[in-house]
Amino acid sequence: MYNTKLLSAEDYEIFENLYEDFRSKASSEYNFELEPLDYEGFLEAIDKDLIKCIVLYETETPVAFLVYTTAISEAIELNIIHSDTKIDFNQRAKELLEKFLDVTTTLRHEKIVCYPMLGEQKSLISVIAKLGFKFIGIEVLRFKFSTNASKEIFDRARIVKLPEDYQVVSWQDLYFEDAVEVIHEAFKESSDALFDPRFTTIEGTRDIISKIVKDVYAEFMPNSSSVLLYKGKAVGFAFMNLTGGSIVNIPLVGITAEHQGKGLSTIMLKHSMDYVLNAVNTYGTPITEINTTTETNNLQALRLYKNLGFLEDYSYPQSYMPIQG
Repeated sequence: MYNTKLLSAEDYEIFENLYEDFRSKASSEYNFELEPLDYEGFLEAIDKDLIKCIVLYETETPVAFLVYTTAISEAIELNIIHSDTKIDFNQRAKELLEKFLDVTTTLRHEKIVCYPMLGEQKSLISVIAKLGFKFIGIEVLRFKFSTNASKEIFDRARIVKLPEDYQVVSWQDLYFEDAVEVIHEAFKESSDALFDPRFTTIEGTRDIISKIVKDVYAEFMPNSSSVLLYKGKAVGFAFMNLTGGSIVNIPLVGITAEHQGKGLSTIMLKHSMDYVLNAVNTYGTPITEINTTTETNNLQALRLYKNLGFLEDYSYPQSYMPIQG
């Protein structure tokens, strides 16, 4: 009934309608923050081997597809599974995933697979669980500038007075190696390391920090990225970047163990958010929100963000497949 193969130039013309169907539903059905690549940009990424696309055909007609990449991190990142109809979606996804696992067999001896199951893809949990994927619940939180409740909570936020010997400053490149050390220690045994193993090594963490501050993931915001100093030594970091000119994201917040439990993460985030709010209120910067993600069972992090005015938006399963021995 179905057959699968990697998308190649000979099928670019007949695949366009299916890809445009996905683009039309990316926001409403898959919670995409930004508009996906247009078709020309998508094909260019295929041709440059930045992404790979597996297509499911029914009697020579493309009806579903799966996109993945190995170009951004040390993981195999599965980006999207889309079908032109929800009828038989699970079976179609199963066919695509089996082909994906087949073509990545060798790579999976060296890399984990990660797959954020956004929107309608939640329905595939039973399918991919049988294929060996594991899951972590992720919560998306937003501080929306159009929501008075968020701003009122932020204005009333109880911030611990900065203890003696501590200082919060904005990012400078001289803190880079300190950031690598602090973030590595904070994340090397976290669930984040399960689907991004770069956190488990100094070199891998250096790659993550480098891509944050060099605008690989999004536009880095050095003034809004906070550094916690203790007696002049950097012991905590809260990074911020800008996506699409209007959405601020908090990719990482980390603090060394001996400085935790003092409310210092809240102080760092307040420092970062003050810069963003000032840019909006004083200069009319067209930023609409600040967002972040955390595990659904990380009550401490959820409380931290909620106390600063973030509101829970939605949750999704972050699935991953460990390296195959």
